[in-house]
Order: sequence, then C-alpha cells, then structure tokens
Amino acid sequence: MARSLSGDLRSRLVEAVKRGLSRREAAEQFGVSAASAVRWVSAWHQTGQVTAQRQGGDRRSQRIEAVGATILSALKAQVDLSLDELVVLLQRRHGLRFARSTIWRFLDRHAMTVKKNGARRRAGEARRRRAASHMDRRAG
Repeated sequence: MARSLSGDLRSRLVEAVKRGLSRREAAEQFGVSAASAVRWVSAWHQTGQVTAQRQGGDRRSQRIEAVGATILSALKAQVDLSLDELVVLLQRRHGLRFARSTIWRFLDRHAMTVKKNGARRRAGEARRRRAASHMDRRAG
C-alpha cells in the first residue's frame, strides 16, 4: 500500500484553495490527483484538519462481532462445530452470510482455534477398529 502524502502538502493545497484556486487547479499545481484535492478540502471543511487517516487494518470485523455471542454460545454447547456449521447457524438465526475465513478470523481473535490432529486420532482408533463384516475373504 502506498504511503499517504505529507501533511505539509495537504496544508499547502488547502491554503491554495482558500486563496481562490479551484480544487482541480490546486491539484495540478501540486502534482496530485483532482480526487485527492477534493477529498482533502472536503475533510478540511468537515473537521478543520488535513491530516491523513489511518491506513490499513480491519474495517469490517464489527459485523461478525455483533453476532459473536451466538458463535461463542454455540461453541460452548457443542465444542466440535465446524466452520461450515457455524456459517449455516448464522444464516439461519440472523440471516447473515459470512465466509468460513471470516468466522475463522473471529475465532482466532478470541483464541478459540483448535488444531485437529488427524494422525493422533487415527492412531487412537486403530486399536479399536474391527475387520469389516461385509467383506469376503476369497481364497486365492
């Protein structure tokens, strides 16, 4: 992601617009896009500041956090729910659709991920496994 342009450049552009230049003219003079000039001047009108906003980060997790209690209570009731089952649960109860990855990130933020160890599970089941009763043993 590109860095935000300096506050000094933003201030000088806003000052030029206050002195009478149009936003497009100021953008051309300072070598920035017209859209940036329009946004900077609008932000200055609304807030009185020309500083850049924070870049990056999570901007949409509040949507799943709103139904987080449902997820956590479902997992408390049944610990081994899959991500797909949680997707269906949220669709059914709240009418909201989430990707499995979104639910996984929610669980990761709440330190609730579980690594299933297939090798260990297979090793435990091998001792109890019986021969299939429906298979024929043919003399060969």
